[in-house]
Amino acid sequence: MRAIVVRKFAATPEVAEMPVPEPGPRAVRVQLEAAGVNPYDQKMADGILDGVLPHDFPMILGIDGAGIISSVGPEVSRFAVGDRVVGKFLTPPAGHGSFAEYSVLPEDATLVRIPDAIPSIAAAALPTAGGTAQDLVDAAKIEPDHTVLIVGATGGVGSFLVQLANTAGAHVIATARGEAADRMTRLGAAETVDYSAGPLRAQLAAAYPDGIDILFDLVSSPEALADLTGLVHDGGIVYSTVGAVDEDRLRARDMRGGNLQSSGRAPELARLLGRVADGDVVVPIDATIPLTEGLSVIGATGARGKTVLTI
Repeated sequence: MRAIVVRKFAATPEVAEMPVPEPGPRAVRVQLEAAGVNPYDQKMADGILDGVLPHDFPMILGIDGAGIISSVGPEVSRFAVGDRVVGKFLTPPAGHGSFAEYSVLPEDATLVRIPDAIPSIAAAALPTAGGTAQDLVDAAKIEPDHTVLIVGATGGVGSFLVQLANTAGAHVIATARGEAADRMTRLGAAETVDYSAGPLRAQLAAAYPDGIDILFDLVSSPEALADLTGLVHDGGIVYSTVGAVDEDRLRARDMRGGNLQSSGRAPELARLLGRVADGDVVVPIDATIPLTEGLSVIGATGARGKTVLTI
């Protein structure tokens, strides 16, 4: 089967032929139809899991994937051959990911059935980015009329987060270049601030002299986030998905939040799929690319929504 692999950490990803895997006890094999691309894919190739999680080489990359159960191992009870499923293909040992024609994972992994109304391409875009956005909204406990600033709103996580925060009743301020303002409005942003027009803090401080309630920052360095935290009133909430929050400084101002790493388990993914099926959440697909051309998008920046590989 075709797959995108690295043969050692820090090696250049390549398309290679790999054996078709067979499921063992309590595991299923998925014939993949689509795989979502995430920044973490490049981090895996670079070695972020070295010393953290057992792994196999050649390491097949890819976390998010959707497809059809093609085989089940002994003692499987949750799934059957023919089920359409979506999930996270990062289980120990790492290296048996979704950038492949087939992948095997435990039936108790983050894996759920796809509602009939959702295409596999849309489903494959959901697990990591959508799950992270859902976890942020749940952690912050957004209330109606909260003012929420989302820094990095145009990417995969941000595109979901704008929608979910708006649905929760927040007044959403999205950061984006001017040409993306209409898209942000369609996703649910009440305002868009062009970060290329000047420092964000300076642009927002005058408009919100009493401070904003919640800051979700998906991209900033610790130094930049420390500056933006000045926009949040004492007792407010700040979350980073890139490890940039100084949590001691938050506590000093009686603020809640911190550095969030999404758990993204099956119940949350199923809930998110239900919202997509009901039309409450739109899956923002920026590009679809064949697996064999996927090398060009691993580690790429600047996507406006999700990039998905078709398999």
